[in-house]
Amino acid sequence: MSALVVAEAGVNHNGDLGLAEALISAAATAKADLIKFQTFVADRLVTRQTPLAAYQIVTGESDHYEMIRRLELSRTDHEHLISCCHEAGIGFFSTAFDIESADLLVELGQRRFKIPSGEIDNLPLLRHLGSFGYEVILSTGMADMSEIAAALQALEIAGTSRDRVTVLHCTTEYPAPISEVNLRAMETIRQELDVAVGYSDHTEGLEVPVAAVALGASVIEKHLTLDRTLPGPDHRASLEPDEFALMVSMIRNVEIAMGNREKRPTPSERVNREVVRRSIVAGRALREGELLDEAALAVKRPASGISPMHWDQIIGTRARRPYAKDEPIDL
Repeated sequence: MSALVVAEAGVNHNGDLGLAEALISAAATAKADLIKFQTFVADRLVTRQTPLAAYQIVTGESDHYEMIRRLELSRTDHEHLISCCHEAGIGFFSTAFDIESADLLVELGQRRFKIPSGEIDNLPLLRHLGSFGYEVILSTGMADMSEIAAALQALEIAGTSRDRVTVLHCTTEYPAPISEVNLRAMETIRQELDVAVGYSDHTEGLEVPVAAVALGASVIEKHLTLDRTLPGPDHRASLEPDEFALMVSMIRNVEIAMGNREKRPTPSERVNREVVRRSIVAGRALREGELLDEAALAVKRPASGISPMHWDQIIGTRARRPYAKDEPIDL
């Protein structure tokens, strides 16, 4: 089963619908399955006293509230972006950061919800999203196992069964240091919580999400930008369109390469087997009746004669006929 690849546009539209449209086009061209935005209202999300994260300061932000307010998308904006996604042939998806935003997305037809890392302990929101009974993708940056378990329990009690939840391992830093990725935590989550797992990536390269697929991630989320040098909090930890397309291609190739667990010669290997394996041959010219000892025999390519695995059956017998040097020995 192919991993669901989500192009996280997030707030990389910078409040510009034209930029959002270009991100949709880029995600579709890169063959992402979904493009995801974020749905929030500043007054329901932050106080005016909320400090900036260190990575937000580095990218030039000066006021958390004003940053959030600038990046809001209205209902009309959402309707327009959904239409653009339909035309581009890619699924629209958005993260709801509050109950009213979740209800708006339901009204607009969304039937899958993403719970971001920062909302994993937002019990009222967990309960509301869980009450829908829709598919849920739960991101777990900054969380420990007990917090993940508590969030899953809240969703289940509210009405969303565990088999409809995918838990994304995540490191909430932008960009995330490779040394803090800890991809093996996905396996811990899967085994201890009996839940499907995926990975939300904030590293700067391509290799970590590809490795996550090899380790069993069923969902991959990665930020997409048109230009990493654009102003805004998330651009630096995002992939540009050509890079995102390459990541998707690498993921699909890895999925093919993972195979079916059966170890057997492949069709292309069968063609090569005779050339690269060996046969038991005459080590020198031999007379009929001559003793076939180790000095009389050799093992050489191609594998057109008796396999060297039959060496013990040949040693100590006598030549049934004359052999030229390197001629395959008969049983």
